[in-house]
Amino acid sequence: MYVAKRLLEQGHEVVGLDNLNNYYNPALKQWRLEQLQPFEKFRFVRLDLVDRNGVAALFRAERFERVIHLAAQAGVRYSIENPFAYADSNLTGMMTVLEGCRHNRVQHLVYASSSSVYGMNAKIPFSEADRVDHPVSLYAATKKSGELMAYAYARLYAIPATGLRFFTVYGPAGRPDMAPWLFTEAIVNNQPINVFNHGKMQRDFTYIDDIVEGVIRIQDVVPQDAVPHSLYNIGNNQPVELARFIRAIEAATGKQAKKIMLGMQPGDVERTFADTERIEAAVGYKPQTTIETGMQRFVDWYQNAPDTVKS
Repeated sequence: MYVAKRLLEQGHEVVGLDNLNNYYNPALKQWRLEQLQPFEKFRFVRLDLVDRNGVAALFRAERFERVIHLAAQAGVRYSIENPFAYADSNLTGMMTVLEGCRHNRVQHLVYASSSSVYGMNAKIPFSEADRVDHPVSLYAATKKSGELMAYAYARLYAIPATGLRFFTVYGPAGRPDMAPWLFTEAIVNNQPINVFNHGKMQRDFTYIDDIVEGVIRIQDVVPQDAVPHSLYNIGNNQPVELARFIRAIEAATGKQAKKIMLGMQPGDVERTFADTERIEAAVGYKPQTTIETGMQRFVDWYQNAPDTVKS
C-alpha cells in the first residue's frame, strides 16, 4: 500500500492486485485499500496470483511497464501449520508473475525476497554474497526459490529483475501477526507478552518509510549485466535487542510490559543484521528511522485505528 501511494503521489498510474484473503483481518486490508482509492490513477483488481489465466489476461490487457511484486504468504511460524499456502502464493504466484513479465516484455520486475533466506548464518552482517543454502523454515525456502526462479527467467528471457531482501518491516497498518502489533496490543490491554529465547534475540527492524524509499529508488536501477538480475538487502543496518524493542513500546504506550519468558520457536533465528553497502552504492540511500521513532508512530496509529481494523 505504501509503495503504491508513493508512486501515485509521483503521478504514476498504478494497478493494485490482491486477493484480500483472511490470513489476517480483511478489514485491515480494506483500510489500506481505502488509502489509495482517492487517487484518480489507481485501480484495484481483486485476483489471486495462483489464477494463471486471470493473471495472464491482466498482463495482456495492461501492458505494464514495470512490476513491483510484493505479494506473498508471509510468516515463519504459519508455514509450519499451513505449508501449501506458501507453495501456492510464493512459488506458483511467483511463476505467474514471471510468465506475465516474459510474455509482455516488462521493463523491470522488482520483487520482495526476505532476510529469512539467511537462516542461521553465522557471518555478521548478512551480505548478498553469502551462501543461503540452509533455510530453517519453509517460508525461507520459498523466498530463496523465488530468487532462483527470477534469476532463471532473467537468464533465459533477458527479463531485468531485482530481488529485495527485506529485514523485519514494521510500521502503521503493518501485519497483526508480527511482534510490533502483538506486543503493542498486549501491553495496551494489560496482557502479558511472550518473550522467545528468553529475550536473547536481535532484529534489524526496518521502518516502512525506509523500505518504501529503497523500493522506489531501486526500481530505476535496471540491471544491465549479461544476466540482468540483482539482489539487495534493505535493512536498518542496526540490529535491535528485544529488550530495547520492548522498552520502545513501553515508552510509546506509557505502560509496563508483563513478560512470559519462553524458549526458541521452531523456524526462528536468533539474530538478523543487514549489510546495506550494496544498495547504498546503487541508490545513495540508507535507512534512518530508529526503533523508538518507528514504534511511536506505530503506537500512535494503533491507538487511533478503527476498532474493526484491530479486531
